[in-house]
Amino acid sequence: MAHDNTNADDLKKVNQKLVAEGQDLPAVTMKDGSRLQTGTVAAMLNNVRRYDDGVRGDIERELELSVPTLFKVGLFDLFTPDEWVRGSSPGRRFVGRKALEHLVATKAAAAQ
Repeated sequence: MAHDNTNADDLKKVNQKLVAEGQDLPAVTMKDGSRLQTGTVAAMLNNVRRYDDGVRGDIERELELSVPTLFKVGLFDLFTPDEWVRGSSPGRRFVGRKALEHLVATKAAAAQ
């Protein structure tokens, strides 16, 4: 569980990069009791643009951190990971690949 908290803290730091100094993006509690960090979709879209512009390194980790939350909010119900992978944007393809990896890891964990 500490790993999940670390990821949540890291994701919050990523998302905070979008807002003015002194502003704070909250986490919200969903009906199922899960907590989601707000700003994740906006931060992911910003990072996809940066990835498309050739930025790598931390951007890749930041995009990967967003994937579980993007699943929870239903983004991959709207556009499947395979659709992301087939897109023309390198950033979109990266997110799609990470989403597919997340699905495989989630299924493997559930099978144990």
